[in-house]
Amino acid sequence: MNLKIGEFGRVGQVSVQTLRYYDHLGLLKPVEVDRFSGYRYYAFEQLPRLNRILALKDLGFSLDQVAQMLDAELPPEELMNLLRLKQVELRDQVQTHLDRLERIEARLEMIAQNNQPLEYEVVVKQVSALQVASVRAMVPSYWDVGPLWAQLSAALKTHNLTPTGPWLTLCHASEPEIDLEVCAPLARAAQDTDSLTVRQLPAIDSMACTVHQGSFSGLAAGFASLMNWVYANGCQVAGPDREIYLRLPERSQMGRDPNAITELQMPVLLESAGK
Repeated sequence: MNLKIGEFGRVGQVSVQTLRYYDHLGLLKPVEVDRFSGYRYYAFEQLPRLNRILALKDLGFSLDQVAQMLDAELPPEELMNLLRLKQVELRDQVQTHLDRLERIEARLEMIAQNNQPLEYEVVVKQVSALQVASVRAMVPSYWDVGPLWAQLSAALKTHNLTPTGPWLTLCHASEPEIDLEVCAPLARAAQDTDSLTVRQLPAIDSMACTVHQGSFSGLAAGFASLMNWVYANGCQVAGPDREIYLRLPERSQMGRDPNAITELQMPVLLESAGK
């Protein structure tokens, strides 16, 4: 006895719309379609195929994958391989959601500590290797970096080297001994000189980044927020932090230009990387 589509849907616990969609995809065709009324009819013998479709879909396979698995009559070993791949994929998704949950918990804790929304948003991104010309020295304070920039600018001009992107500073060590390296990105290879070093900054897989808009005097607050994020999210600092000068302040407002934009970067080891 054939069943109308609604009756078959009730037996199989699926909607009429679902059965029509499976028919459209070729997953489960009716055994009969009335040529006058267009009514679809199904047979009890089709229930095992419907159940297999639903079971594979419940395991996370797409309907395209389900169609291939049904029609190819896969041998057990190949079917097991597909299931193992799906198992790995789902575990990765679970870990991704667990990591996201930890970040939410960390943000809740940071907001509760400050009793206000976060001023700086932090994102983690990959940073490519970068060839730079640089000058490095110990300075008594962060505000005493000017002579290093002057030395770098003069050396670039002397050797006809043109920077190709935003200038940046690396902080290798902070107080009490401040070790700074000022850098200008280069498009072409060059040789070291007495006045500058040419080297490649390594690529960073996990760089925690935030953006500070305003005067350089506010950078300390930005780095403090960045460091709080690093600790709250169970990360470890994995190298010198960087200041990327996306929009330099006007010369007349070097210390106070509210429109200056600086990206603050800190290489980190993510907690989930060790799991």
